[in-house]
Amino acid sequence: MNKVYPDAHAALADIVADGQTIAVGGFGLCGIPEQLILALRDSGATNLTAVSNNAGVDGWGLGLLLQTRQIRKMISSYVGENKEFERQYLAGELELEFTPQGTLAERMRAGGAGIPGFYTKTGVGTTVAEGKEHKDFDGQTFILERGIVADVALVKAWKADRAGNLVYRKTARNFNPMAATCGKVTVAEVEEIVEIGQIDPDDVDTPGIFVQRVVLNAAPEKRIEQRTVRAG
Repeated sequence: MNKVYPDAHAALADIVADGQTIAVGGFGLCGIPEQLILALRDSGATNLTAVSNNAGVDGWGLGLLLQTRQIRKMISSYVGENKEFERQYLAGELELEFTPQGTLAERMRAGGAGIPGFYTKTGVGTTVAEGKEHKDFDGQTFILERGIVADVALVKAWKADRAGNLVYRKTARNFNPMAATCGKVTVAEVEEIVEIGQIDPDDVDTPGIFVQRVVLNAAPEKRIEQRTVRAG
């Protein structure tokens, strides 16, 4: 099966719609599916719930969709680095479901594994626990967190074969494996595409069974959020 699409716009054309939940891989600007985010913006889909560690920065990553007001709600763990995010949230224009980072990763992993919910100690006694079921295990209190299943997942990998098997590279892996499994339809943006059989099975990070579509972006921008250099 050849899952390769000619470009990001073609890959999203018939699967993106208003009101969907979209899971997006990446951590800050590291490992984000740049071209897929641009194609999502160009699709014009609105009223979206975006599940991602954060919302990029002003003018790049998911920050682009905040500028166009396509995101109604963010489910994320970090809300810094983005002034438009802050402005919309404080003005009551953007709904935020704030989720601890490890909990967010596990919610996505659980959704992809068919697990509807799990109990965790993280957030007990804080605003994160408000409105959630509490349960005691062995004398300790835990809260119930729901697994996340997204309508569409957009992820970034280093390499793929035509069957959708993915290999990530170093820290760009981050949230991408969890996002890839929790999407009903998963689209992967990759820097290199090889033939089936050219990736050693032991090197596969996300099996192709989780990935429906693949697009090539051989020259991603890979912007840096904050560049710090030593004075000469």
